[in-house]
Amino acid sequence: MKISDTPKLVTIFGGSGFVGRYVVRALVNRGYRVRVAVRRPDLAGFLQPIGNVGQIQLVQANLRYRKSIDAAVKGSDIVINLVGILTESGRQKFDAVHVFGARAVAEAARAEKAKLIHMSAIGADLESTSEYCETKGNGEKGVRAVLKDAIIMRPSMVFGQEDDFFNRFGAMARFAPALPLIGGGATKIQPVYVGDVAEAIALGVDGKLQSGKTYELGGPQVQTFRECLELLLKEIGRKKMLVSLPWFIASMVGKALGWLPGAPITSDQVEMLKTDNVVSEAAVKQKRTLEGTGLQPTPMAVILPSYLVQYRPHGQFTKIADESE
Repeated sequence: MKISDTPKLVTIFGGSGFVGRYVVRALVNRGYRVRVAVRRPDLAGFLQPIGNVGQIQLVQANLRYRKSIDAAVKGSDIVINLVGILTESGRQKFDAVHVFGARAVAEAARAEKAKLIHMSAIGADLESTSEYCETKGNGEKGVRAVLKDAIIMRPSMVFGQEDDFFNRFGAMARFAPALPLIGGGATKIQPVYVGDVAEAIALGVDGKLQSGKTYELGGPQVQTFRECLELLLKEIGRKKMLVSLPWFIASMVGKALGWLPGAPITSDQVEMLKTDNVVSEAAVKQKRTLEGTGLQPTPMAVILPSYLVQYRPHGQFTKIADESE
């Protein structure tokens, strides 16, 4: 039974991930009790010091197994689903995580009469040629079918200390003579700071966002893929060639190397890059954006120096330690 005089219990699926750890911090700072549902609770202990004693609970759950989802959601006031994968691995398939898992979390939240916030992505589309985007779209469809008042968050590319984009290309720039411009590098991206995404989600938990709406979260700058790599190279003080990689060659590289752990790109990611990843005009008009939540988007120039410094040539700066170390 939920007790009204105690802080609300928020269960977060994927709370130990890149976005998750920022969401946990934002909610703990607001005084909520937080239950972090992850596949490997033994690897999520770094979250415990964020809150007071007993404020953060770690539980085991896997979106492929409905019983574990139901157990994790039991007694929750609010449920947040942050789980998503960019590449398939083992039994972690797009359909299993983005479609079956998303609907299962929504059904479990409905059974508990809990509010749901579901994180999707800009680009989610039932008709997309990218399996990632298509399954994200089907995940949204399933969530809406179960809980019409769920809040859906669609961020653009998320950047921050533990991000996959700038860190991946920063590491590549250490040894590679050139960096690839997939499809010529003209794809538009609207990078959004992970801390801003977490704050927007926290506002949803606070009840300050409209139920049943989809919010598109982008940063203050729209840049091309090329401009993002140019910004990276400027920040780390390295001069590298930017070589255009036509779509068909990029797809071939993705198919050949995509199955490898830590592959530089997969064929599905190439498909994703064929479509601009920016906030829609409709979202801007209806104020379903980061600014629409009342938040001021953080510029990349404010955040990137704090962690890209580690990719500068030795002797220029001292590496900033990862907060999770």
